[in-house]
Amino acid sequence: MGRIAASPHAPLVAGVLLGVLAFLETALRLPGPEGSFGEQEHPLVLLLALITTVPLVLLPVHTVSAAVLVTTANFVAMTPFHLLTVAGTAAQLTVVHQLGRQNKRVLAALPVPLFLGYAIAAAPDLGLGERTLTLTLASLTAAAAGAGIARRARNEARVYSAAAQAVADSLLEHAARGERARIARELHDVVAHHISMIAVQAENARLTTAGLPPDGAKRFLAIGDTARAALTEMRRLLGVLREDAGESPGRRPQPALQQLVDLVDDARDASGGATRLIVHGRVVPLDPGIELTAYRIVQEALTNARRHARGAAVDVELRYTQTGIRLRIRDNGPGPRDGGGKVPGALAGHGLVGMRERAAMVGGEVSAGAAPGGGFVVEAHLPAPTADGEGS
Repeated sequence: MGRIAASPHAPLVAGVLLGVLAFLETALRLPGPEGSFGEQEHPLVLLLALITTVPLVLLPVHTVSAAVLVTTANFVAMTPFHLLTVAGTAAQLTVVHQLGRQNKRVLAALPVPLFLGYAIAAAPDLGLGERTLTLTLASLTAAAAGAGIARRARNEARVYSAAAQAVADSLLEHAARGERARIARELHDVVAHHISMIAVQAENARLTTAGLPPDGAKRFLAIGDTARAALTEMRRLLGVLREDAGESPGRRPQPALQQLVDLVDDARDASGGATRLIVHGRVVPLDPGIELTAYRIVQEALTNARRHARGAAVDVELRYTQTGIRLRIRDNGPGPRDGGGKVPGALAGHGLVGMRERAAMVGGEVSAGAAPGGGFVVEAHLPAPTADGEGS
């Protein structure tokens, strides 16, 4: 049925079929109820019956014109001739519904007071059945117009929702890309340090290894040259990333876990709540990239706690294990507003995206949600080899 209604030929078919039905229905009712019209008026009545339906063929292109013709013909047919056909009623409901769908609310509602006023004004001259039919037509017309307006509202809401979701997805993707670029910029110094060590050790081995054959010296030299070339290309890449982000080319040392004490102190001063740093296990030096990632996750979680649970107490726990380092940042604030354990808006967007991107780049994972007993908790696990490459 949906395909038939959506067909471009549907108004033409409907207009012709309803026109034939209206003509036949009117012809069968001649000379009219209670002699309301005589034989000399039969052609006019039959013409009116056609005009109440046939204008549907104009509906796709000239909706207002079709509605005016159908409504006028129905009103004229009722007023002097007391004639109302089933086909004419169907056409009337169709045109006002279409007006409602096109957001022409005034025009869609206009036939209602017209028919209602006629039923009231002509009540002394109408029989109970005719008055009931006229009131029914007014009610059905109002319902059809309301259905058309409601359908348009639903379609507009659906389109708006889809557009809003598309914008949100686009912003989230843009934020994710920006976060990846920022992570890459921050990890540049970490990777550059390792490559520099390769170059230094290759040069040191070439110059200090006793009895090194010429081929071995050439290979060490090639390793050093390759490492230095890689450093040059990385600096160029870093310049491009900073230009894209609009940053100045200044260099700043990247934070590590040693700076967490200062970070927690700053968070305590900014929020006014009790913020503690708790460390479990034996503290060992970790890969610089892991320490940078852990620091940024804690930083983002503290920022989120300050934004959504200002004044709440926050515990920052670091647990060194055999397989890595675990982070747990929990506040005793109100937690998710919906009570369903969902992530608050800011963290569900850019904040959590950044945390997950960072953790994923070092093989870790992040989870966030309502904490048991109230509040909000962010947990992360990062596989953490020690700085010398041994498991912690």
